[in-house]
Amino acid sequence: MIHATVLADNLARGALAAEWGLSIHIDYNGHKILLDTGASDRFAQNAEKLGIDLNAVELGVLSHAHYDHANGLTAFFAHNAHAPFYLREGSEENCYGKRWIFHKYIGIRRGLLQKYGDRFRYTGDREELLPGVHVLAHHTAGLEAFGKKNHLYIRQGLRFLPDPFLHEQTLVFETEKGLAVFSSCSHGGIDNIMKEVMDAFPGRHICAAAGGFHLFRTSREDVRALAGRLREAGAEKIYTGHCTGEAAYQVLKEELGDQAAQIHTGMELVI
Repeated sequence: MIHATVLADNLARGALAAEWGLSIHIDYNGHKILLDTGASDRFAQNAEKLGIDLNAVELGVLSHAHYDHANGLTAFFAHNAHAPFYLREGSEENCYGKRWIFHKYIGIRRGLLQKYGDRFRYTGDREELLPGVHVLAHHTAGLEAFGKKNHLYIRQGLRFLPDPFLHEQTLVFETEKGLAVFSSCSHGGIDNIMKEVMDAFPGRHICAAAGGFHLFRTSREDVRALAGRLREAGAEKIYTGHCTGEAAYQVLKEELGDQAAQIHTGMELVI
């Protein structure tokens, strides 16, 4: 069974703090896992208010190398001196967003990968971190087009190239009801990611997908088309927030009804 608690999201309720970022604490059959750390130490503050002990976390997973998921890493290491944090091979301090002709750094805080080098483990195309807990890299071709469309780039020397998301990975859990997929920003397209998961686990059913879907700049028509593809994919429940955006979520809700739910800081998901 999965018992997940959202520690950081754009939305919050009560005394919990919100921010542009995402962090989720996951209890999977007694194993404590942290997915991402948000954009600051707010996830840790919220964890304390929710009674979640970060020192009990067994391992961490970074979904991708952007600041709004990685900037809380220093705070996590201050609370937990033993848990390794898993990054995909290809994760570097080289991610940029583009506005007009300007490139702004949006990656992991510079120097952090070297400073905490002993805490990081790098994953390949597919790895099982614990029994029933997997990370899966993209194998969909042409993701550079998603990078260009969303104004996301990587720097190689003096050149800025559309991001192919070689630093992004999906967290997959095996449950009695099927596969639970956590994909924090889904830059490569949540429908593509779900297909990647089904290809990697032939014959298995996706019972739930959770995370941001990076739709906040996407037209209503494109979101509606995506909703149709998600319906065809057959996941019983879609939990989404962060970079999905309120307008896109409303379209997903119109199309998917009770199949879709909006996450917020403090929300608990039981799968």
